[in-house]
Amino acid sequence: MKRQILQKLVQIYMEEILKILHIYMKEKRTSIAILKCLGASRRQTLFIFLIQIAGIGLLGGILGAGLGLLLQQVFPQFVQDFLPVQLDWATHWGPVFLGIGLGVLMAVLFGLLPLLNSYFISPLSVLRISEGETEGSKRLTALVFSLIALGIWGAATYLLESGIRALWFVAGIAVTFLILTGIAWALMRLVRRFFPHNWGFEARQSLLNLFRPNNQTLVLILAIGIGTFLISTLYFTQDMLLARAEVEDDTPAANLILLDVQAGQEAQVDDMILKRELPVLENIPIVTMRLDKIRNRKVEEIRKDTTSTINGWILNHEFRVTYRDSLIASERLIEGEWIPSFKDKSGPIPISLSDNVARDAESWVGDTLVFNVQGVLMETVISSIREVDWGRLQLNFSVVFPEGVLEEAPRFHVLTTYAESEETSARFQQDLVSTYPNISVLDVRQLLSAVGDILEKLSWVIRFMAFFSILTGFIVLLGAVRTSKFQRIRESVLLRTLGATGRQIRKIAILEYLFLGSIGSLMGVLLALVGTQLLAYGVFELSFTPSWVPFLVVFPLISLTVLAIGLLNSRGVLNSPPLEVLRKEGV
Repeated sequence: MKRQILQKLVQIYMEEILKILHIYMKEKRTSIAILKCLGASRRQTLFIFLIQIAGIGLLGGILGAGLGLLLQQVFPQFVQDFLPVQLDWATHWGPVFLGIGLGVLMAVLFGLLPLLNSYFISPLSVLRISEGETEGSKRLTALVFSLIALGIWGAATYLLESGIRALWFVAGIAVTFLILTGIAWALMRLVRRFFPHNWGFEARQSLLNLFRPNNQTLVLILAIGIGTFLISTLYFTQDMLLARAEVEDDTPAANLILLDVQAGQEAQVDDMILKRELPVLENIPIVTMRLDKIRNRKVEEIRKDTTSTINGWILNHEFRVTYRDSLIASERLIEGEWIPSFKDKSGPIPISLSDNVARDAESWVGDTLVFNVQGVLMETVISSIREVDWGRLQLNFSVVFPEGVLEEAPRFHVLTTYAESEETSARFQQDLVSTYPNISVLDVRQLLSAVGDILEKLSWVIRFMAFFSILTGFIVLLGAVRTSKFQRIRESVLLRTLGATGRQIRKIAILEYLFLGSIGSLMGVLLALVGTQLLAYGVFELSFTPSWVPFLVVFPLISLTVLAIGLLNSRGVLNSPPLEVLRKEGV
């Protein structure tokens, strides 16, 4: 879980660096033009501002590391009552230097993108704020994007400790960007094709702004969508982890589990339970055995084979198996045929394996296994494979034999019963242990209480990390919408110059930012829903039931946030004369 959260934080961090540096270089275009007019070469201007960006990254990394160290000293004071164990907090300098280095590297890497816009064009073009690109800049832009992708893959590989998973992570980011880009492009095409000419001036003007040159609709929808995608994914993931950490409120059918009941004690223990008017819910026989052969290969031979990919625990594990004639509630047959009993005593014995054992043993339906049962070799054949929910509070088994095979083998039993009150449970346990000292009793009621208390405290920690990450995602949105400030101010000034009133400009801005915020945030939430579903299936291996909060809260909240930031960007235009705004903003 820690690495999944770190992965998301790195993704948010990179996205925010891109937005901040884009704004920074937008504001430095005039300085770059002046330097070129004074005789500075393109290479000199590039390195001047590249060094500035590296310095900003270094300073930001140091400040961020210092803030993190400060929080590390304060955080234990708040969470010591929530954590179920006592932890020793210490400073590890490796992550500190890693964070500072990552800040400098990402700042330089992402700073190359806006710098390239000023590298290949003349000083006069910079002063005119031309947005055109030459072929050379396009080739370098492609190279920088490749370096960024490589940097993201490297960071993800370090966090996930798997190059393949990191590659899927980078591919997921790329697919998300492509989907949002396609949506923005399709939106502009649809607005142009089905333009509502009968609408009022303000509504028509706001829609026209979506597909006019240099409108940044593509950039804004992409940025808003990615920010919403991150926030919603974090919320969905938090719900998924908290749901996994919850203990069901329903009292289980059995709340007393009797362990290590020997075969000779089984009848007497049954009588003791029934005399106290308690039910005998389950009587589960257990036989211990080890693997001797896998597909006619001795286990010793497989251990010595350095090319074998069979998981080592399979070769060394002492299996505790049972026998019964039916599946239980925590099992689902996914392959083969369930054999309830073995009537034909000739041939190998049909058994059922759990899917994790079959995968690690590289054995499937039809393969043969030989088990060593207290010195007796028993040849078996895999007749079925089961999916087992190991998270359920009940006895589950990796290997299940049919009835009619192990009844005479050395075994012990596990019995389960139900006591309505803690007093009844305590008296029964005292009598049982005094009569049969070898039997251990597990009180599920006490276990659930202790586990529930621990998970409640862990849930607080999960919520805190999710809240911190979501808050960081909002910073991405702030930077994203601010990147459109320059173009929007220029258009608003031109409208004021042509005679548009402040009310009309305000209404145009409201409608335009509502369109952008609603489209970007809605697509971000939908993509987060799909992404979390894939995350639940492929990484956490959990079932996922989405919450409506991202649709009912995150979607409108982000739409209104985009609107508020947009109106703040336009406030100077509405309250000042056009010439004053032009001189102040340098547009």
